[in-house]
Amino acid sequence: MKLIFLYGPPAVGKLTVANEIASRTGFKVFHNHMSVDAIEPVFSFGSHSFNKLVEMIRVETVAEAARENVDLVYTFCYAKGIDEKHVERIAKAVEDHGGEIFFVLLTASKDELKRRVVFENRQRYGKAKTVEKMESFFETYDLFSEVPNRETFKIENTIVQPGDAAGQIIERFRLT
Repeated sequence: MKLIFLYGPPAVGKLTVANEIASRTGFKVFHNHMSVDAIEPVFSFGSHSFNKLVEMIRVETVAEAARENVDLVYTFCYAKGIDEKHVERIAKAVEDHGGEIFFVLLTASKDELKRRVVFENRQRYGKAKTVEKMESFFETYDLFSEVPNRETFKIENTIVQPGDAAGQIIERFRLT
């Protein structure tokens, strides 16, 4: 099993790039809002029960994919100093079952992210949707740092097209 751990700030294009990778390689996509959108109707965002169930869904889905040898692109909005335990749980779920994990950080300028955050394609998921929300994220979290202790392939995609970013990832990790 191979897992592409695709991370970066909101509106950077994680899901778009993930879908491009999937269409070219046959990898499945498990994006972070699948779990959020499943639990939020039942438990308030950020509550203890919400966090517990979202974490369980994410880790167990990745672990089962690893057990079943299902190649996967996993998207995540990593915040330095907050999400290290989650990253290690995901990595352990892959590596304990003989899988490989490849980390990819997508970045873009803050101005570009604020431009993209209001795009129509973001509206169907419980994603950040306003410039004000993005500015709040920039003030509160470090969303541009690499995951520590893991080699990361970084793509600055302010002007890179999603297909080109996907192609770079596919080539870098020999996914075909």
